[in-house]
Amino acid sequence: MNAISSARTRTMRAAVLTGPGLLQINEVHLPDPGHHQVRVRLEGCGVCASNLVPWAGPEWMRFPTEPGWLGHEGWGVIDAIGEEVHNLTIGDRVAALSYHAYATHDIADQDAVVRLPAALDGRPFPGEPLGCAMNIFKRCEIERGQTVAIVGIGFLGALLTQLCARAGAYVIAISRRQSSLERARQAGARETVQMEDHRHIVELVKQRTDGRLCDRVIEAVGKQWPLDLAAELTRERGRLVIAGYHQDGPRSVNMQLWNWRGLDVINAHERDQAIYVQGIRDAVVAIQAGALDPWPLLTHRFPLERLDEALNMARDRPHGFLKALVVYR
Repeated sequence: MNAISSARTRTMRAAVLTGPGLLQINEVHLPDPGHHQVRVRLEGCGVCASNLVPWAGPEWMRFPTEPGWLGHEGWGVIDAIGEEVHNLTIGDRVAALSYHAYATHDIADQDAVVRLPAALDGRPFPGEPLGCAMNIFKRCEIERGQTVAIVGIGFLGALLTQLCARAGAYVIAISRRQSSLERARQAGARETVQMEDHRHIVELVKQRTDGRLCDRVIEAVGKQWPLDLAAELTRERGRLVIAGYHQDGPRSVNMQLWNWRGLDVINAHERDQAIYVQGIRDAVVAIQAGALDPWPLLTHRFPLERLDEALNMARDRPHGFLKALVVYR
């Protein structure tokens, strides 16, 4: 049996990386979903910082890439359904955990899509990073009245600021960019600190906490120095949560400090698809409950033909930038 489909065209547009910092938009064959799969006519896809190392063209990269590759934050409307798909229909608007979403269409397993409620119609919904924020938040085990430092206020750090502040924590936001600190204040941070001088930051946080330091510290940068700083800001028997994506090489840690303070260290990166998808469902619930408001944090939009500009902006992070979307409709 062929896939049930509402599509009239047999081609789609997709980005193909052709070299370091180079891409082109190609017209390619429109794939059909297989067993337990759906095809999503995408409305857009978020641009993730994890794209930046492949975009730079490290030695392990192979060009040209598969069409749409790197895009994994897509949302849109199901327009074709494969065999043995249950509880999903053509026309459902969904967030999809798929991996070729820098294209007008992508294939996703039925277990990797989350139906979006009508209340979110017309709203962009990059499900993967929203679900990631929810999963990190759960791993933090935030309690009302705790002091929480968030090191790095990009899109993820700003989402976590919202979640922690609305859960009743006293949030200290630390970032190198003034525009990010302003976003953190809008998201509920009680204190903001410029990420410049290491010792000054530690002493300032000590002053703010009467020497106790922080119950929870979330590192959301993915670099060595912020990781070191985050550990120093964590109190004895506190919890250090590593949310930054450390993909550019090994890291060293001050194990003497970690041992002496008896830190609980959480690597908050998930690899189980079911956990990712549950995080996306939790994000839908949190938005509807008012615990999460991502829309002011989606700062820039580009058409697919300008994906290279979106990637470069995510790399360069100009004033006011938090999150870029590539939109197709």
